[in-house]
Amino acid sequence: MNNLIRRNGNSNLGFSNVFDDFFGRELFNWGNNNYSSTSTTVPSVNIKENGDAYEVQVAAPGMNKNDFQIRLDGNLLTISSTKEDRKESKDDNFTRREFSYQSFQRSFELPKDVVDQDNINAKYENGLLMLTIPKKEDAKQKPPRMIEIS
Repeated sequence: MNNLIRRNGNSNLGFSNVFDDFFGRELFNWGNNNYSSTSTTVPSVNIKENGDAYEVQVAAPGMNKNDFQIRLDGNLLTISSTKEDRKESKDDNFTRREFSYQSFQRSFELPKDVVDQDNINAKYENGLLMLTIPKKEDAKQKPPRMIEIS
């Protein structure tokens, strides 16, 4: 998977490219592929890490939980949605049909050997799709410990 890294085009500045690379990457090296040709139907995503899990929030108001498909293939987590609306009204001399179609797909590469894949949970509430992706026990951050000097 290729990561898109933004550059400002002016490489004559005294700043290192490391600065650009740091701010151009997705959080925790999760690859972000946006398969939509426009950004109008692609929802915003927040990713947060705590000691026990990653939390992913997808802003998708107006959807139903049945509109989403969440798939885990190896380390690739894909969230997609398809929603189709059809309306038809008939009056004396005309028929009016309207329909709309919305879809998106976002993919994220999960860290290898960190995620407890069997216990990923998802819920949709108040226009927000929330995924909790727990870490394996041995990958969780451990509290600091004191080491005695002999």
